[in-house]
Amino acid sequence: MKKFKAKMLNKKASNPKNKPDKIIEAIGLKFGQNIADIGAGGGYFSLKFAEIVGEEGKVYAVDVNPEFIEFIKNQAKEKDLNNVIPILAIEDRLEIPKNSLDFIFMRNVTHHIPNRVKYFRNLKDFLKPDGKVIVIEYKKGNFFTFHGIFRHVVPKEVIIQEMEYAGYLLEKEFDFLPEQHFTIYSKQA
Repeated sequence: MKKFKAKMLNKKASNPKNKPDKIIEAIGLKFGQNIADIGAGGGYFSLKFAEIVGEEGKVYAVDVNPEFIEFIKNQAKEKDLNNVIPILAIEDRLEIPKNSLDFIFMRNVTHHIPNRVKYFRNLKDFLKPDGKVIVIEYKKGNFFTFHGIFRHVVPKEVIIQEMEYAGYLLEKEFDFLPEQHFTIYSKQA
């Protein structure tokens, strides 16, 4: 069942309506860089990132679901991607080297985090001095959608304010996603 859910998450992430290629282009990830995909789900973006950063870079595919982690591990092996490091997140602990990440990518996951300001503040330890945090989250929309009913929504203004409280500055925002807002943050000096 979890394998089915992982495949469905990947199918949704790869849907052209959700503009995955444009998301990846907007991030500007380069060969040799390191990125953590927090809330990796089925690993669609983790595997795409792994192709971009190549053998010189690393992709930490982080999720709280052990079945998703196993699915990602198998997908990376199948695609011969040796730079994907699946990590099972336990509570708010991450097994990622300090000051090692160029990017932290969080897509449709912030609504699951109970104390986001504290969580975002703790993420700073893993970023390089010029590292960035990418947050893609559902916009408030029709109540009678899955996201509306289950409150899988965090307004952009709330994310921006929480990131500021956690010590980040809004660097860029994009408005090309139909159902989500997309913001990128850098650490405050």
